[in-house]
Amino acid sequence: MNAEKLFKFSFWKVVAVLIIIAGLISTYYRFTKGLGATTNLSDEVPWGLWIGFDFLGVGLAAAGFTIAAAVHIFNIHKFEPIVRPAILTAFIGYSLVVGLLIVDLGRPENFWHPLVMWNIHSVMFEITWCIICYSTVLVLEFAPVVLEKFKLHAPIKLLRKISIPIVIAGVLFSTLHQSSFGSLYLIVPGRLHPLWYSSILPVHFYISCIAAGLSMIIFESYLNTRAFNTGLSINILSKASAAVVIVLLIELVLKFTDMVFSNKLYLLGVPSMETSLFYLEIIIGTIIPVIILSSKKNRENKMLLFLASISVISGFILNRMNVCITGMVASSGINYFPSIDEINITFMLVVLAMLGFKYVVQTFPVFVEEEDKTVQLIELPEAENIIASE
Repeated sequence: MNAEKLFKFSFWKVVAVLIIIAGLISTYYRFTKGLGATTNLSDEVPWGLWIGFDFLGVGLAAAGFTIAAAVHIFNIHKFEPIVRPAILTAFIGYSLVVGLLIVDLGRPENFWHPLVMWNIHSVMFEITWCIICYSTVLVLEFAPVVLEKFKLHAPIKLLRKISIPIVIAGVLFSTLHQSSFGSLYLIVPGRLHPLWYSSILPVHFYISCIAAGLSMIIFESYLNTRAFNTGLSINILSKASAAVVIVLLIELVLKFTDMVFSNKLYLLGVPSMETSLFYLEIIIGTIIPVIILSSKKNRENKMLLFLASISVISGFILNRMNVCITGMVASSGINYFPSIDEINITFMLVVLAMLGFKYVVQTFPVFVEEEDKTVQLIELPEAENIIASE
């Protein structure tokens, strides 16, 4: 990226700069004046927008462990071209989560406490360590993409030798804390609205994030194809969207089966804001994308795939915000709405994440076409044999 292109003004660059400036100002106020003066959080509503976005960042990053496991453990190589963008998305998603957690901590200077002060009975302790360990795994998984750029073959060869244990560790850590985010709300059965509270909430969180993560890959690929002429082939996107349909249907059946056995179906006929939002979540996040993606012809249309991915992601966002915020409003007795500083900081971190993704995609070979990947896999052993013979 040359300097002339970097400093060339455009509407969206100006918007991004303004958002970052506003976010930095709010961040300064947050760390100098404290949470009470800069947020609308309280003892009644201790978790708000930032925790909701933490849930989103981790959930949308779920394609990282899903695709890595499918390709490297179960040998489903048709998804190989998705591995790199999935891992990059996961890493940026976790970076966003870490950034928001640092801002959200009442005493951010004590972030190191969980590293030495172990409380093995705490779900938060488990989540903290899983995020740390999985972030490390993501760095190791994405490292070969960076090393390829600088032609550092020796460390690439070493990382490939230990790739299977790394992927298995990544699947283990990510699975544990994806579900553990749902476990956090098992302790509030009297506060979280019954439409979202469930004894198997960890399972709901785990399954739903898989569909959202795959949809995020489709969403990113479409935008990168439009912006940089680099993306995944329609064949790969179609296969990923077929998997999205299966996961969405599994989650829908599980959700309503759980409601039947929990005697909660009557709540669907109770007029309330929560009921309306629940229906909206199901319609946008499940019904619409399933209708679109059930047709093979639609799955081979990039625009329809893009719209379906937006629908899935929107439904996922609604679900996490409903659990974190909307579903807790009635019991708290307070109508929480994030302050301008909360919004500024959140938007700033989202913009920085988008800029980071753009930079990496433009700098490193993230989106690799299926044909190119096949050639690379065929030629790699020959190259290794030449090195060995020398």
